[in-house]
Amino acid sequence: MRCQPRYDGPVYIWLKNKQSCLLCQEDVEDTAPICMACETELPWLGEQCLTCALPLPAPGMTCGQCLTHPPAFEQVAVPWLYGFPVDALITRFKHNAKWPYGRLLGELLAQYLQNRFDEHMPRPDALVPVPMATRRLRQRGFNQAAMLANWLSEILQIGCDEKLVRRVQDTSAQQDLKAEARKKNLRNAFALAPDATVTGLHFALVDDVLTTGATAHALARLLLNAGAARVDVYCLARTPKPGDTTSKTL
Repeated sequence: MRCQPRYDGPVYIWLKNKQSCLLCQEDVEDTAPICMACETELPWLGEQCLTCALPLPAPGMTCGQCLTHPPAFEQVAVPWLYGFPVDALITRFKHNAKWPYGRLLGELLAQYLQNRFDEHMPRPDALVPVPMATRRLRQRGFNQAAMLANWLSEILQIGCDEKLVRRVQDTSAQQDLKAEARKKNLRNAFALAPDATVTGLHFALVDDVLTTGATAHALARLLLNAGAARVDVYCLARTPKPGDTTSKTL
């Protein structure tokens, strides 16, 4: 006695399903969430400061700010300018909880970082997401930097330590402040976890956007003062100098 009707055809046809590009909705040939045309048109960061990745007109240069006031971090690895459509994707991910856009950017960032590792950029011992203020974390419900760090950790096989650094002061939102005010805003804002293991290790801070670098500098200084050997910064996008009209931001 048969419990199910006889059927000799395929039950699942996943291999015939077509993946659509998240940006243009056109079919893509493989399992990538973005088509080659859209990936090519992203605002890839070209010539940049060797330290902070500020867009510059020529290769192999260090910006004036990094020359006169070197940041605590060693270097920034970032693929894009904060311009369309990356700015819109980050905003939807961060403020509208559109996590597939964040995952897409995270996967592309992982590919970029792997290429940099293949070109002899040192691999860190651990990824450290930039912590959020408690009040803002409650409002948003998630830390986008932590999500990015965990996706990178999974793809690149580098450990992620979300609890290494804590934000112990609920500071004002950084995007509302100018450069000098950002630095003052972050004084004593962060602390290491009581059981943190830091000495001799190479860390990479993970965030979505780098603007003035004040947050990254404060965290890197904290880790270096505790004995870290090196601190880098990995992020999705880099803003240009204020007033720079060469970027494609909306």
